[in-house]
Order: sequence, then C-alpha cells, then structure tokens
Amino acid sequence: MQKLIIKGNKELSGVISISGSKNATLPILAASILAKKVNLTNVPLVKDIFTMVELLKFIGIKVKIKNKKKIIEIQNKNQNINTLAPYKLVKTMRAGVLVLGSLLTKYKKAKVSLPGGCAIGTRPVDLHLLALKKMGAKIKIKDGYIVAEAKNGLVGSKIKFPSISVGATENALLAAFGAIGKTTLLNCAVEPEILDLIAFLKKLGSKIRISGRKIVLESKILKKETVNHKIIFDRIEAGTYLIAGALIGKKIILKNINTKILKIEIDILRQMGVKISILKNSIIILKSNKLKKININTKPHPGFPTDLQAQLMVLMTQATGLSKIQENIFENRFMHVSELKRMGAKIEIKNKSAYISGPTKLTGAEVMATDLRASVSLVLAGLIAENRTIVNRIYHLDRGYEFLEQKLKKCNARIKRT
Repeated sequence: MQKLIIKGNKELSGVISISGSKNATLPILAASILAKKVNLTNVPLVKDIFTMVELLKFIGIKVKIKNKKKIIEIQNKNQNINTLAPYKLVKTMRAGVLVLGSLLTKYKKAKVSLPGGCAIGTRPVDLHLLALKKMGAKIKIKDGYIVAEAKNGLVGSKIKFPSISVGATENALLAAFGAIGKTTLLNCAVEPEILDLIAFLKKLGSKIRISGRKIVLESKILKKETVNHKIIFDRIEAGTYLIAGALIGKKIILKNINTKILKIEIDILRQMGVKISILKNSIIILKSNKLKKININTKPHPGFPTDLQAQLMVLMTQATGLSKIQENIFENRFMHVSELKRMGAKIEIKNKSAYISGPTKLTGAEVMATDLRASVSLVLAGLIAENRTIVNRIYHLDRGYEFLEQKLKKCNARIKRT
C-alpha cells in the first residue's frame, strides 16, 4: 500500500496552479448522459473522475480522456444503453448515485447501487428519493440497489427539501431536466459546484432561474449537437493550499481561481492574522508570524465548508489561545483528531465541537488517513512537524487531489510517495 513520507519544518515558497473542481466535474459527467456530445475542459485527473468515467462507459457512453490537455470527450449515440450502475463502480464514490436522475429522466428506468465514499457519516439518499418520488418515480430498495422506474416519464413538481443537501439538489436538477412541465426546488444547496452544473444544463437547453435557495427549472429542446464546458476551479483544493501557505509559507501564489468564490475562507484566515493579497485571478499568501484563535461553524455555502474543517484545524494548532470548530454537516468528521493528537496536537471533542489549544509544536509520527479531507490535513501537519511523518492509506488523497506531491515539491516541500 502506498504512503507519503514528509520531512517537515521546511519553509514553502512558489506558485501553485489550482486544478478544476472534482465536485463540479462529477455531477456534470452524470449530466452528460442527457446530452449527445460533450467536451469538458479543466477536468482534474483524480481517482473519482476516472471511476465516474468507467461508470459512463459501463452504461454504454463513449468517453475519451486527453490527459495532457485535461479534456474529456463524451458521445452518447448508443441505442443499447445499460441503465445499471453496479456496486463495484459506486462503492468508493458517492457521486455515482447522481446517474440515477439522468438515467431515470432520459430512459425512464434505473438500477443504481447505494453509494459509498468517505466514512464521515451516514449521508442517506432519502432526500434524493423524496425528490424523484415527487416527480412520479416508483422506487424500491432491493439487495443494496435503488430500483427506479417512471414508465410515462417524470413530471415537474414543487419539492421542498427538509434539509439542505448538495447531492439531492444535483439529482433533482438532473431528473427535472427531462421532466414534463416546470419543477420548483426549495431549500436547495447553492454551492458554486451546483451553479456550475446549472450553467452546463442551460447549455443543454434548460431554462433555469435561481433566487436564494429556490431553483425553478423548465426543460427545452436541445438544439446544439455539441456542448463545450470549462469546469470551475476547485475551491477546496485552493483552500487547502491557502492554509498550507498560512502554516509554513514564505510566499505562496495560487493561480487559476475566482477569488470571489473564496470570500468566506479568505475572511476567516485574515481574522486569524494570515497575510493575504488578492489579485484578479490569483492570491498571494505571505509568512504570518502570529496567528490568532478563532471560533467557526461549518455550514452549507455560503458558510464555511465542512470539506476544509480538518485543514483549518491544523492551522488552529498554531494559533495562540483556544479555538473552536463546531461541525454541523457530518456526524463523523473528527476522525483525524486522534491522528493529530498522536503528533502532539491538543484537541478535545465535546458533542459536535472540537476545541483546539495552541500554539503547539507538532512532531512527526506514522499516521493513518481515514477520509479524503482528513488525509490532506495530516499532510499539512507533516509539513510543519519536526522530524518525519508517514501518512498511510493515501488512496483517499488520490480520490480528490491532483498532483499533490508535485505541487508541494515545486514549493520546496520535502515529500515523497513510496
């Protein structure tokens, strides 16, 4: 099994180009089932993307990846479509369940394995199914699969989600694309990745209006034979390197980003005393000598993202005083805490909150990654720790971070994969 070896306490300096968003690419790949031909650019070449591509190929869609240019070409002209998404392709990637909405609205049936992904909480598909049932789908769970059918097609409906869910919002949008009439979604997630999916669906021919957490969708006839779309930048990757720069950077420049999307992350880091300069499509992080404590809550966008909670916790270990993180999205998202404590971090968990005392000197240790974002938090800890840190189970990292070691090495980090 592969692992990362990090020799820490080495100041970083250099330029990092931020990749396309994994969390935007996955639902857009699922949406490509609805199109005839699609060209996607700025696609991150990470494990989850390759898994979704294999799923599309299994369904019967032609997909070609041009690695050097980060382009995916998709053609859906096959009449023999397989409306099955098997367990072997969905078990490691929760986004696999998103083909459910696309298959159901276009082919009127689907059989999709219940999803897997990181072990950070239950994340049930109840809200996905609630939306599809409201549109007229007949659904049952059998042998670990969601079996759905809409013999006469889906029908537009008014759907209010009892709680905000990114995945359920995405699946409802995909299902509504081919539904008869108008669909109104209330209490939706409005993350930048969802807005990118909406931009793609508009290119396919949908008429979509957004007002706060309300989305209204009406489908139109697809006029274009080929749809071209550039994936937005990965705000979680950008946030991760922002924190790396704050931890041990002399001067780190992040490129290929929309700084407006990172407003909450930049505001919080500035409150902690991090020196940040904002340019048009880039950010400069300068060495910060003294970090301040802070209290944050994870919330749906535009709040602070749960996907950056573990990384920010590492920064809090270097801040003066007692910081607090309240986790409001997932119930098991503090699994990295025990590993950080093995490196010397002073963290206490009470209910849904973590209390972090600092500044604390971290020492290298052998640690175990438990999920995608926890694994990168251990890398960040390794960068500032004395001696050597070994991070095991880095297949979690490969699911969502493109060329992590190479990007850090270009900034003088001492990191290698074995």
